[in-house]
Amino acid sequence: MPYFDVASSAPLHPVARQALQASLDEGWADPARLYREGRRARLLLDAAREAAAEAVGCRPDELVFTPSGTHAVHLGISGSLAGRRRVGRHLVVSAVEHSSVLHAAASYEGADGGSGGAAAAGAAGGADLPSVTEVPVERSGAVSPASYAAALRKDTALACLQSANHEVGTEQPVGEVAEACRAAGVPLLVDAAQSLAWGPVAGDWSLLAGSAHKWGGPAGVGLLAVRKGVRFSTQGPADERESGRSAGFENIPGIVAAAASLRAVRAEAAQEAARLRALVDRIRARVPELVPDVEVVGDPVRRLPHLVTFSCLYVDGETLLHELDRAGFSVSSGSSCTSSTLTPSHVLRAMGVLSEGNVRVSLPLGTPEEDVDRFLEVLPGVVADVRERLGAPVTPAAAGTAGSLIVDARGKRCPIPVIELAKVIGDVPVSETVTVLSDDEAARLDIPAWCEMRGQEYVGEEPADRGSAYVVRRLA
Repeated sequence: MPYFDVASSAPLHPVARQALQASLDEGWADPARLYREGRRARLLLDAAREAAAEAVGCRPDELVFTPSGTHAVHLGISGSLAGRRRVGRHLVVSAVEHSSVLHAAASYEGADGGSGGAAAAGAAGGADLPSVTEVPVERSGAVSPASYAAALRKDTALACLQSANHEVGTEQPVGEVAEACRAAGVPLLVDAAQSLAWGPVAGDWSLLAGSAHKWGGPAGVGLLAVRKGVRFSTQGPADERESGRSAGFENIPGIVAAAASLRAVRAEAAQEAARLRALVDRIRARVPELVPDVEVVGDPVRRLPHLVTFSCLYVDGETLLHELDRAGFSVSSGSSCTSSTLTPSHVLRAMGVLSEGNVRVSLPLGTPEEDVDRFLEVLPGVVADVRERLGAPVTPAAAGTAGSLIVDARGKRCPIPVIELAKVIGDVPVSETVTVLSDDEAARLDIPAWCEMRGQEYVGEEPADRGSAYVVRRLA
């Protein structure tokens, strides 16, 4: 059964399994002790730190191991903000950061009165309240270096930018943003969880976080690199472990396995990147040819080699994922109907792309061509079956003669509002409008995306009883 979701978690690399088993026998003792078992554990820990630092591109004494990648991100943000509090209390992030970054930012901004307090601080001209600026992204999912630089202020304590997006694979211009941050005297924290398997992060970054289970290491191991000279103040009770930055007894077997697997995947990276990029290019090209009404999202060139995301009109994302699973393919999705919140992925929302029927395919190392070919054979039938069950239109609607229409889709969830719109658009004369009433959060993103895909004009959103009214003008 092909597993196509390494962006969530990669299978344990064979080298990691071997290192884990060996270090369970040798690395169980306290590395802070002076007896031989402790010295043996310390040697394993030091060797792992040197290997990980070499892969990251930093000094061994700049890198600490953490209980997870999320913990590394939270530690990096809180320590940097505390260390630079005298500079200011302004944080800059991109709108498509991983939830670990955005949750930390929201917690920081809400610490002293929330966004209202931050707005008041701006109006008051420098009151010492925390504030956060989210830098928008282009439709490709990348930030503009100029826009990011414009968000930096004199009171900016920290900037955060992922190396590559976890949902659509778009690589961020870390080097250019790092230059802007350096010129402004602001440290840059890079969440490199998705990209570390493929190579070090370029640019003059200040802090970097990673997560072992993303590159084939064991879960429960993260890393944080803090460059020398970066002001950093660890929050919470003091601890002598990991330079006083990450509390608790080190998971030495897990750390050794994580470092060994990172070195192993790096050795394969160049060859596998070229091979997987070709397979992903095949998916990017063939899916729109095989399946009508599909939008492939993310930058087609500046992207991770193994990841591709596309969205299918008139498809329930949860049903699509279940049907693909029944067909033998494990994939993930950013559709609202696959989450408990019923809101679309913040990444897709920030990009302004279609969210319904969203599928993310991320290929593991060694994926054979036959698995990709079979996926492309199975996908069209699966999508067609789901669309048929939902009553989606099969062909574009014919020209109509009726006046403007109102479609009441309130109480109906993604993708039904868009399906209802597609069914009636042909009954509206050219240049007339149709209004869709919906209380589904995903409609705010999917109706404009549908208009762009089908060559219709999205007029805008208006308030309505129990939801919103989305107005669409027929152009053809």
